[in-house]
Amino acid sequence: MSTLCERFGISRQTGYVWLKRFAAGETVDDRSRRPHASPRRTTVDLKRSVLSVRDEHPAWGARKIARRLLDLGIEPPCASTVHAILARHDRIGPHTKDHMAPGRFEREAPNLLWQMDFKGQIRLTSGGWCHPLTIIDDHSRFAIAIEACLDQQMPTVRSRMEPILRRYGLPMAIYTDNGNPWGTGVPNQWTRLRVWLLKLGIDLIHARPYHPQGRGKNERFHRSLKAEVLNFAALSGQPQAQKAFDRWREIYNHHRPHEAIGMAVPASRYSPSPRPFPKRLPEPVYDSGEIVRRISTTKGYIVFKGQAWRVPGAFKGECLALRPLDRDGLYGVFFGATKVAKIDLANPP
Repeated sequence: MSTLCERFGISRQTGYVWLKRFAAGETVDDRSRRPHASPRRTTVDLKRSVLSVRDEHPAWGARKIARRLLDLGIEPPCASTVHAILARHDRIGPHTKDHMAPGRFEREAPNLLWQMDFKGQIRLTSGGWCHPLTIIDDHSRFAIAIEACLDQQMPTVRSRMEPILRRYGLPMAIYTDNGNPWGTGVPNQWTRLRVWLLKLGIDLIHARPYHPQGRGKNERFHRSLKAEVLNFAALSGQPQAQKAFDRWREIYNHHRPHEAIGMAVPASRYSPSPRPFPKRLPEPVYDSGEIVRRISTTKGYIVFKGQAWRVPGAFKGECLALRPLDRDGLYGVFFGATKVAKIDLANPP
């Protein structure tokens, strides 16, 4: 028996097991080691409940979701199990505490996430430059917009985005890189554009530095734009560029099959957001008993306890609330419900 097992590269124990199976008329091969039952496995209904809460509140983490299920009368799994369910269903990915977006993902419904970026700059035959601003819906790949901009400045981006948001409604979040005008080169930094979006209830998610794969949908879209438009058309000026972009966007959305969505066209998977653009830009409302400070329009700091404390310059002219945190002398600086800075009386600047 030892010689035979050595010849076939198996252990003696395996050899005796196979011999016993052969004598009983059973097949002689390796069998699955998967357990016959998994009594602790999460049920399908519970998984659906976890994913349903996540879809309703895309910014919530595992602990908040577990608590919400408990409030709804559903016995939740532990937070680590909730996190694992979200990861298995591509709701989250590797990220840092600075609210980084995952490298590979696809939101489960339209308008949960838009991706926005500039397609570099294009030399026009008239001698000027065109900066194509592109916005695509993460779930459907629907091209929300391709805008022929003359620069990449915040006023230009905002002026182009406002009619887009009025037409398609407000997304839950927008995913961008860390450059101007939506970033300062450092992830999770505040800009005037980000503050404007926050007032509209739109979260701005920054890509992880040195991880271009996180912006893969944008990059792939830009490759198609270059291959199907820019490589075939010499654009003389901004009006001609915009006409070319509009023609191709119609084709891309309604006629061009997309491999990433099973050869469907993006328009078949997209519908406008039910969140309308407001008639007036909302401002944060604070309770009467809160400590509220209005930031100077020229200097990015607030005065508290006789000391000047620096806050992000993007909030110049805005009202911020100071709320005590979990330790004496520690305060959070909030714009509405969003914490934007911290004050530690034990460590003055």
